[in-house]
Amino acid sequence: MNVVRPGWGPVTAFLDSAVAAGAAPGAVLGVSIAGTRFVHATGQLGADDPEPVTPSTVYDLASVTKVVGLTTAVMLAVQEEKLDLDAPIQRYVPEFVGKDKERVTARMLLAHTSGLPAWRAFFREVTDRRGAFQLAAETPLESVPGVRDVYSDLGIIVLTRAVERVYGQRLDLLLQQRVFGPLGMTSVRYRPVEGESGHIAPTELDPWRGRVLRGEVHDENAAVMDGVSGHAGLFGSAGDLLTFAEWMIYSWTGGPPETPTRTTTSGPGAPEVSATLLREFTRRQGLVSGSSRALGWDTPSPGGSAGSRLSSTSIGHTGFTGTSLWIDLERRLAIVLLSNRVNPTRNNPRWNAVRPDIADRVVTTLFEDVR
Repeated sequence: MNVVRPGWGPVTAFLDSAVAAGAAPGAVLGVSIAGTRFVHATGQLGADDPEPVTPSTVYDLASVTKVVGLTTAVMLAVQEEKLDLDAPIQRYVPEFVGKDKERVTARMLLAHTSGLPAWRAFFREVTDRRGAFQLAAETPLESVPGVRDVYSDLGIIVLTRAVERVYGQRLDLLLQQRVFGPLGMTSVRYRPVEGESGHIAPTELDPWRGRVLRGEVHDENAAVMDGVSGHAGLFGSAGDLLTFAEWMIYSWTGGPPETPTRTTTSGPGAPEVSATLLREFTRRQGLVSGSSRALGWDTPSPGGSAGSRLSSTSIGHTGFTGTSLWIDLERRLAIVLLSNRVNPTRNNPRWNAVRPDIADRVVTTLFEDVR
């Protein structure tokens, strides 16, 4: 592996052209290689907001919440022996009852093999978090646990309930105290405070709520859960997601060979997760043949958002609003790509082709042996 001095022109020109062609109103690309960062912002905040995007622009992270938020909380709970990955989830959520549900574990929920359906429109059935949690627990399985790989928001909502129960604390408060605060991730939070919306890229002109959303979670089920869930709800900037990725890399390697450039990844108060546990969470689980799922995280697969050049030790996740995070643990490389491709409407599929192309261009820019 030979790291080369980057020439970022081809990468930034491609992203600039994709935004100019309407793939999204604006975007931010953040790259960290062995702690050295590159950040590029392009376009404008929204279709009707000509304010330029900056490196500190905050985006609705959508399902990237699943890994940066919920999966991290589960890792802490497992390390602190508050939660057993292979125990029935009924131990922590007793109301999760029904045919075959006694066989469902936290591992299955994280790997999306629980048998739960992909989605249910909670926001049309209930008005609060309690009701959403109850519906998630009551929803029947669609298949026997451990047989099918079905990406399920419902499973992550059930697991959110389990984490909040074992800690006796709501997820947003837990993550702020244990992860985001100690790492200095000042922009990453649920429910951004009033007055910050000028720094947040808007998402959709939402037909359900009848307004353009800005600083208000795009996901409807997360909205009915007071904006706080394991499946969606976090907002954040590229820089803070790079901080998170650098902490993951530091924890996975057991420490970098040289002095880290950012002490928050290893300093006093930083979250501590053993390299052994982190490697368990980031390996393909193999619960269902052919599945690319690790625990919470996904891994590269043909035709996926990771492109074709990240290593086999890479993990990542995407978000419906146009966000993604990929971490090549072996190369100590992180790629953050944030956009609001759903502004003004979610009926914009052009961003899907941008993600893998950006990942490939970043890798070939940095490593001469993959050119």
